[in-house]
Amino acid sequence: MTRPTRTAKPVTVKLEGDNMHLANLCGPLDENLRQIADGWNVSLNRRGEHVTITGEQAKAAGKALQWFHRRATHKALSVDDIQLGMVELGVGREPAENQAAPEPAALPDLPPVDDQSLSLRTRKSDLRPRTPRQRDYLNSILRHDITFGIGPAGTGKTWLAVACAIDALERETVQRLVLTRPAVEAGERLGFLPGDLVQKVDPYLRPLYDALYDLMGIERVQRLFEKQTIEIAPLAYMRGRTLNHAFVILDEAQNTTPEQMKMFLTRIGFGSKAVINGDPSQVDLPRGQASGLLHAVDILESVQGIATTRFTSRDVVRHPLVARIVDAYEKAGDHVA
Repeated sequence: MTRPTRTAKPVTVKLEGDNMHLANLCGPLDENLRQIADGWNVSLNRRGEHVTITGEQAKAAGKALQWFHRRATHKALSVDDIQLGMVELGVGREPAENQAAPEPAALPDLPPVDDQSLSLRTRKSDLRPRTPRQRDYLNSILRHDITFGIGPAGTGKTWLAVACAIDALERETVQRLVLTRPAVEAGERLGFLPGDLVQKVDPYLRPLYDALYDLMGIERVQRLFEKQTIEIAPLAYMRGRTLNHAFVILDEAQNTTPEQMKMFLTRIGFGSKAVINGDPSQVDLPRGQASGLLHAVDILESVQGIATTRFTSRDVVRHPLVARIVDAYEKAGDHVA
């Protein structure tokens, strides 16, 4: 027997503070409030410092509004700040099985890695894990020599791995960064690409460049490329090498074969650390070809020194709609990228 649906009572929230504080929260033309209303599927009606909220999730939206209000005390919140905050509060993601949904007002800033000050040395001053599983992922990278990150797009696997690599380079715990991925086309046939070898493989490696530029700046990255302190190369060029004192990231690992994965894992030398990331739902290998990522995770599950973090749509750190899109595809059983 289903319970009759009830219309939740309107909730009124008083936002104390001066006009500047209120402007910091609401954004230009109340754009931030519209983002919050859309996230909780409610209606917001603001009159001065009073906001009336109507909808089934009015109470949760009211607590979230107060949560954002506290963070707008000393700085104006951008749309990005609002959307990242909504990720931290779990908007658009259903709670895990046997787990109640978190109360937004009870959620402070996520605790840093290992409950110490999170101070990865990149130019992003606000770098921190946005979900508990991202925090576990960073802990795994710090504690283990080999870490697997598995999950859908937008969960921060590549971005956080590159941030940890840059931090290790800045602290001189490694001497160089090696970033690689298989050069597999995503369901298309691009034919012969013009240019020299670097120009041919660059399109496949562009996401790694983007993360480096975002976290270090273009000029510094280019200087480190010239010194060969940072190297980006297709996976096929890893055979026969031994990577000592290096931080190695294998991205898009779902497109490796079991033979390629074994080859890569046996490249790791002394003083090195490796992170292997991939999304098993976006395999671009020929039909019938097994993915080396899932094969490796399965057989290495109990090997000491290796950690695996499994991300879900609850960890997507992009526009809140991305998490809903991932969930919709999973429910439909359609894993076509």
